[in-house]
Amino acid sequence: QMQLVESGGGLVQPGGSLTLSCAASGETLDNYAIGWYRQAPGQEREGVSCIMYGDHSTWYGDSVKGRLTISRDDARNTAYLQINRLKPEDTAVYYCAVVKYGLLPCVVDGMDYWGKGTLVTVSS
Repeated sequence: QMQLVESGGGLVQPGGSLTLSCAASGETLDNYAIGWYRQAPGQEREGVSCIMYGDHSTWYGDSVKGRLTISRDDARNTAYLQINRLKPEDTAVYYCAVVKYGLLPCVVDGMDYWGKGTLVTVSS
């Protein structure tokens, strides 16, 4: 059983940047695709990025393309999501999730394990 813990959220001014972390325990991330998702109040959860195991190929959602960078450090069993040029509409709880031998774009319904999320608030 894998446990995932997100961190790095907080209050950020518009135009600022954040790096979220997703630390895994209980199992190594080696053969897992890792996805990042967000859910704003009253909205459905949406995928924003995904990174494959092996070749570390990536996918980004259209709403965030060009502002996000996903990465992973399998030696540290941790994944990251850097968000630049933050906008108020980026305000949401951000979750990481993993799926063994998963494929891009890491669809929401197909993930094996989820973290509990970290809140990102973009406001002046």
